[in-house]
Amino acid sequence: MPLTPRPDVIDFLLTRRSRPAKTLTGPGPDRETVEVILQAAARTPDHGKLEPWRFIVLEGAALTRLGALTRRRGVEAGVDPDKLDKHAHGFEANPLVIAVIAAPKPSDKIPEGEQILSAGAACLAALNAALASGWGANWLTAWMATDRPWLREGLGLEDHETVAGFIHIGTETIAPPERPRPAMAAITTWVDA
Repeated sequence: MPLTPRPDVIDFLLTRRSRPAKTLTGPGPDRETVEVILQAAARTPDHGKLEPWRFIVLEGAALTRLGALTRRRGVEAGVDPDKLDKHAHGFEANPLVIAVIAAPKPSDKIPEGEQILSAGAACLAALNAALASGWGANWLTAWMATDRPWLREGLGLEDHETVAGFIHIGTETIAPPERPRPAMAAITTWVDA
């Protein structure tokens, strides 16, 4: 039996648009709203029920600390100063960031690559849940997502863990213009035999 159609959900998916992190400001969502966003993200496909991801909710002093760490560690790593300022500003200016941690588990059945893709799906689910809740949101990574010293000092991650995405959430200050979308015929192949 087919599922009940949800045209409102399809309309949301066809019109959704990330909001640039640099255009977000406070206030951010309250804890109850963030918990709903996390519940939606945790419903992502997860073959083997391994939960190869987890969430770290960052706000207040944690974001200030990560902005400073980004500046310090970026200088040490030789990151371009303009990019460094942009990356640090994302922590310093946004009221809430959810770090989606890719934490693959040992498995004979589920390849690590599939587990990493599941973490990416959790990022998109969190992003869409934030947008559907009426917040501006953006999924970013940058060099910090894989920089071992930054990950250890900033988030206390284990050596096998990385950041699949930083989901920046806040109040939208300006609506971004629509951006060009792919030509479906150019990226789609239909196979019937």
